[in-house]
Amino acid sequence: MHQPYYREGLNGKYHLPWVYLHGIKDYTDMVAHLENHPNMRAVVNFSPILLEQLDSYVKELHTVLHQERSLSSTISDPILALLCGVEEIPENIEARKQIVEDCKRCYAPRLIDPYPAFKRLIDCMDDAFEKVNSDSSDAVDTTHFPLSYLQDQYFIDLLMWYHLAWLGHSIKQTEVAQRLIEKGHGFTLDDRCQLVSLISDSLAGIIPRYKKLADDGQIELSLTPYAHPIIPLLNNFENMRCSLPHAPAPQSENYPDGWARSRWHMEKGLEVFQHYFGRKPEGVWLSEGGISPDALQLLNEYDIKWTATGEAVWQNTCNMTDCSQGHDNKRRSFFKPYQYNGTSADNKENKENERNEGNTSNSKIYFRDDGLSDLIGFEYSHWNAEDAARNFEENLENIATFLGSSDNNKSDHVVSIILDGENAWEYYLDNGYHFLDALYRKLSSNNHFKMTTFAEVSAKIDAIKIDQFCSGSWVYGSFSTWIGQKDKNRAWEYLVEVKKTYDQKISDLSEEKQREAKLQLAICEGSDWFWWFGEYNSSASVNDFDRLFRVQLKLMYNMLGVTPPEALNHAISVGGGNAENSGTMRRNT
Repeated sequence: MHQPYYREGLNGKYHLPWVYLHGIKDYTDMVAHLENHPNMRAVVNFSPILLEQLDSYVKELHTVLHQERSLSSTISDPILALLCGVEEIPENIEARKQIVEDCKRCYAPRLIDPYPAFKRLIDCMDDAFEKVNSDSSDAVDTTHFPLSYLQDQYFIDLLMWYHLAWLGHSIKQTEVAQRLIEKGHGFTLDDRCQLVSLISDSLAGIIPRYKKLADDGQIELSLTPYAHPIIPLLNNFENMRCSLPHAPAPQSENYPDGWARSRWHMEKGLEVFQHYFGRKPEGVWLSEGGISPDALQLLNEYDIKWTATGEAVWQNTCNMTDCSQGHDNKRRSFFKPYQYNGTSADNKENKENERNEGNTSNSKIYFRDDGLSDLIGFEYSHWNAEDAARNFEENLENIATFLGSSDNNKSDHVVSIILDGENAWEYYLDNGYHFLDALYRKLSSNNHFKMTTFAEVSAKIDAIKIDQFCSGSWVYGSFSTWIGQKDKNRAWEYLVEVKKTYDQKISDLSEEKQREAKLQLAICEGSDWFWWFGEYNSSASVNDFDRLFRVQLKLMYNMLGVTPPEALNHAISVGGGNAENSGTMRRNT
C-alpha cells in the first residue's frame, strides 16, 4: 500500500485527494476481504508516509466532527473541506469549475456511469458547456455562463456523489451509504455529516484492522523505506548501469552522501512502522522493488530477513550467473528465493562507508511472477469474476504440477504474486469484490498449493546462493522509470542541487528546524516525482506532480534560508502520453 506525499510541505494543504479516497475504497475493501476469508494468507506492505497521511486525515476529521476548537480545526484537503462544510461553496467561477473537474477524476465506467443521479450531474454540466460553446462566437471562456447560475445545491450533490462513488464495496453495504445512495439528490447538512462520519470511521479503522490481522497471524506486515525513495539510486547512480548500460545519466556523479540518506529513510521508516504496528517488520519491499548489492547490504544492517523485486531482475541476474542449467531447471529456480554473496561495486560512496568488501546478504530475495501478477492488474477486470478466479487457480495448479514433475519437492518453491493494493480495483466491477471473494475462497482451500507469507516460508526454504547481481526494479528490471531520460535526469539535478544547499546550511538551523528540514528533504527524495516525469504519462498527471515537486523543492530552499533558483518557476516535464490505467501501474508482460 503506497501513496505519494501529496501535502504541500509538512503542514500545508493536500494537492491531491488520493490518500483518503483510496483509503475509503481500496484499503478498507482489501482488509474486509481478508477478514471474510480467515484462511487466506497475505503479505501487506505499507509505506510510512502513507501511514502518516492516513493518520493526519483521521485526526483532522475527528477534530471537525467533534467540534473541538484548536489551531488544527480545519481540513487540509480542499475537496474534503467542501464536503464537510468547513469551506463554503465558492462564488468564484474558477473555483466552481475546479470542483466540477475534480469530481470527474475517476474511471467513469465504474464510478460514474453505474449511478444515474451522479451521471446526470456530470452530463448536465457537460451538455451546458457544449451548448454554450456552440452558440457563442465570443472569444471568452463560456464555461463562466452556466457555472455562474448554478445554486450551491448542485455542488453539494456533486461532492456527495463523488464520495459515495468512491466508497469501497464493503462500505457501500452499510445502512448510511445505502440510504444516501437511495436518496440520490437534495442532500442536507445532516446527510453530509453522516457521510463524513462514515468516511472518518472507515479511515480510522484501516491501521487497527490490519494490525489485528497481523497480531492474529493471518497476514504479515512489511515496510518500505520512509518516503519511498529509490535506495539504489540514492546510493549510487551507477546502479542503473547493469540494466541501462547506454542510457544518459544525470550530470552529477552521484547524489551527495546518498548512503547516509538511505540509512535515514530506513531508520525513520522502522520508527514509524513500530509506532503504528507495535513491531519490527521481518521483510522490506524496497521502493518499487528497487534492489542492488549495496541496498541488500543496507538491509543487513537492520537484520531484514527478506525482500522482493521483479522477474526481469531475476532474468538479468541469470544472464550474468547462468542460474541453473537447462530450461526446466532454470524455470524451477525462478520459484526459489536467492541470497547474494558477492561484493558491491567499488565506488567512492562505498569506500567512505567501508562497504566495498564482504557484501554478503542475509536477506532472501523473492521474485515477482510478472505473468500472474499482471493478469490481476490488467486482464481479469474484463473477465467474469468466477472465470477469472478459476483461471488464476488453474495457472497455479499448472505450476505446482510442473514443480512436482521432478525429484524436486514442490513445497520448496514459492510463487510470488506482487501488485499494488489500490490501483487495479477501480477497473473491476464493484471494486473487485466478486473477483477477490471468489479468488480468496479458491486459493485458501486448494490442495495443490498453500497460501503463505514471505517470513513464514523464509524460515523453511533454503536459498540459491549467487555471487553476482544485476541491479534493477520490478518495472522492466531496470530503473528507466526514474532515471535515464532528460526530464527525469533534470529532476535529479534539481534534487542534487538542493541537497548540496542542505549540506551547507543545515548546521545553521535550530535542532527543531533541522528535524523539519530532514523531513522536507525526505519528501523531495521520494520516487514518485520521477515516475511521472517524461513523455509516457498524460499532461494532466505530469502537471500535477511537476508543480508539487517544484513546490517541495522551493519550500526546502526557504527552510534553509536560501532564495529558490529561478529555474524552479518553470516546468520540468509536460508529459503528453496516454498511459494505460492512467499511468498508475506498469505492465511487464
